[in-house]
Amino acid sequence: MVAKGKRGFAAGHDRLAGLFEPDVLLPAQFFAAFRRAGGLDRERLLMLAVLEDAVDCYQKYAHSRDLRGRQVFEEAREWVTSVDRTWLFSFENICDTLEISAEYVRRGLREWREKNQGGRRPKLPVTPEGTGDLRKATA
Repeated sequence: MVAKGKRGFAAGHDRLAGLFEPDVLLPAQFFAAFRRAGGLDRERLLMLAVLEDAVDCYQKYAHSRDLRGRQVFEEAREWVTSVDRTWLFSFENICDTLEISAEYVRRGLREWREKNQGGRRPKLPVTPEGTGDLRKATA
């Protein structure tokens, strides 16, 4: 998982929105539950940020065609699907600490990816000279 630059709490919300659709629950509403009534201690906030980054990387790079993007996706996918609990920041331990069903998140990500399999970017047509004409491709 790669974190680039400064990201606010809302940075991954667009990608998280589809994850919780079956319950008709906005990510802001879901994560707000962790922030009210005394708030989270710093370790739990860090765990929440790690989980958000993993979901963000999973969804952002799920259909990546470049090598680096595929590597980031595979790393996120392997972390989410791992049942290893030996590491403090394993997916299973984070979900347990945040009181989130690990299987529910896995299923949501799997279903999101299956639903968006056709969501790959279309290839631009190439002219005989080997250069694509963007005006024709978008018209």
